Amino acid sequence: MFTTPVHIPPAAHKVSLTTPVLAVGSCFALVIGQQLKENKFNAYVNPFGTIYNPAALFRLIHDTVNKTMPSEETYLERNGIFFNYKFHSSLSAGSKEALEANITQVISSTHHYLASAKYLIITLGTAFSYERLEDQMIVSNCHKMPANVFNKRMLEVEEIVQRFEQLLSAVLTFNPDLQFIFTVSPVRHLKDTLVQNSASKATLRVATDVIQKRYPDKVYYFPSYEVMMDELRDYRYYDADMLHPSKVAEAYIWEKFCDVLLDKDTFDFLKKWERLSKAIQHRPFHPGSEKHQQFLKQTIQELEQLSNQINVDQEIASMKKQLL
Repeated sequence: MFTTPVHIPPAAHKVSLTTPVLAVGSCFALVIGQQLKENKFNAYVNPFGTIYNPAALFRLIHDTVNKTMPSEETYLERNGIFFNYKFHSSLSAGSKEALEANITQVISSTHHYLASAKYLIITLGTAFSYERLEDQMIVSNCHKMPANVFNKRMLEVEEIVQRFEQLLSAVLTFNPDLQFIFTVSPVRHLKDTLVQNSASKATLRVATDVIQKRYPDKVYYFPSYEVMMDELRDYRYYDADMLHPSKVAEAYIWEKFCDVLLDKDTFDFLKKWERLSKAIQHRPFHPGSEKHQQFLKQTIQELEQLSNQINVDQEIASMKKQLL
């Protein structure tokens, strides 16, 4: 055996196809979130943009629960584009008014979604934070402002835990049924140096371990970081930049996620949906052939049988366009 298997205990609270899931955090949240969406889960993914450090992320979720809009001093303008220090640069606009409208819409829609969500997936990327010197505010993104505007520091374990506990109190008053799924992103942060990246990931891992042990009925830890570091301990499983997991690695981690977090009905559905997804993406050499036309009709029929479980209107319409 050329790998070290990571034992992952099954989650007590399983994710089903229809229950709402909010995924937030680092860029790896997009990996899990995109898989959820492609497989027809009721998922809302990274509405705040990519957020790497837990302090900024927990604050954003807390603000969303309370529908607290960012204050005046959190806005900035650079080269005619407006940003907000509490959000990722993907939430930017050509005017402050337009940005305020965008942020209001994001907070409002996420607040509404979180009210009925059953699972909140939090992917933490780094323990390093950037504090604005003028007021010690931890920013979600530096928006390419000069380094001398900020103080870079690594968050302490207990600080991360305390910030989560403040968030937990607010969230459970708002939505008592919410379950948390934590994971540490396997993406390496080379700009921090590999030595400091290891210290950062270790800090996140200890903090999530403390959180999970204090709140075992509410928090589940999924070891995507450990699977990447141990089961996939080979540069073949990294992308060309040698920092991000490859598509093969992402698919492997998603498979592990499904094994421990999905209920049986959902797991069975995914097997069927995987086959249908491949059928939908199939591009024939002879689209007008009798064999392919029969294949299209059979696939449409199978999709229609699933229409009471999931929305497949777009897929059915796409297949019907190919009928002669």
